[in-house]
Amino acid sequence: MIKVIGVSFLNANRIYYFSPGKENVKNGDYVIVETERGLQFGQAVTNVLDMSKEKVFLPLKDVIRKANENDMKINQKNIKDAQKALEYAKTLVINENLDMKLFDASYTFDRKKLIFKFIADERVDFRELAKLLAAKYKTRIELRQIGVRDKAKEIGGLGPCGRPLCCTEFLTNFNSVSINMAKNQGIALNPTKINGACGRLLCCLGYEDEVYTEYKKNFPKIGEYVDLGDKKGRVSELNVLNGNYKIKISDNEEILVKVSKDGSN
Repeated sequence: MIKVIGVSFLNANRIYYFSPGKENVKNGDYVIVETERGLQFGQAVTNVLDMSKEKVFLPLKDVIRKANENDMKINQKNIKDAQKALEYAKTLVINENLDMKLFDASYTFDRKKLIFKFIADERVDFRELAKLLAAKYKTRIELRQIGVRDKAKEIGGLGPCGRPLCCTEFLTNFNSVSINMAKNQGIALNPTKINGACGRLLCCLGYEDEVYTEYKKNFPKIGEYVDLGDKKGRVSELNVLNGNYKIKISDNEEILVKVSKDGSN
């Protein structure tokens, strides 16, 4: 077990783990940490934890120090300057006729790197754009293409359920979601019902898919013919959560069959 503390950047919900070192850091403290990109300003979102080495990437980077008043001012200036850089970069994109959409810019705390995030349908040759930006801001420029799910996570919003997007609340990774998950749960394949704010399949389709798959082992398939002794009919509807299904005997007769936990009718 090793001592770690969780840190988040720019209000993102993803947690990165660092070594607290000699600093007495607790949940809610603003900190300066060393990252692969350089020094970064972040906020501790956990207290110091004992964590298995298998759950973190070693070697851990250190918390350099708790952020002081001057660090706060530098961070605010970095945020304002990055926003101005974003607006300038957007004009360059138009001038260079590049098929890309910039939506975020950020400085590392030490201003050794200026990072732009963008979305695009295809690969973009942004070499000239990077040169123009580097010439103006005299620092290393990084242009990072991300997917629409990542954009939704950055921007936020409300899902069709009326709640804040899962990706902005608690999801740290985007797991694979398939149309078969919607079919497995009997959800109508209507794009307005199964697509999220990002335009991709709802992440929540994966939450209960495993449960449906397990429960449906005890159910016949829709369209399958079932013999009930004196009657025989075709399965017309499944209600997995309620533990029953309907068998259509004729146009005028349907039978509701209850499925017990052990799979018997």
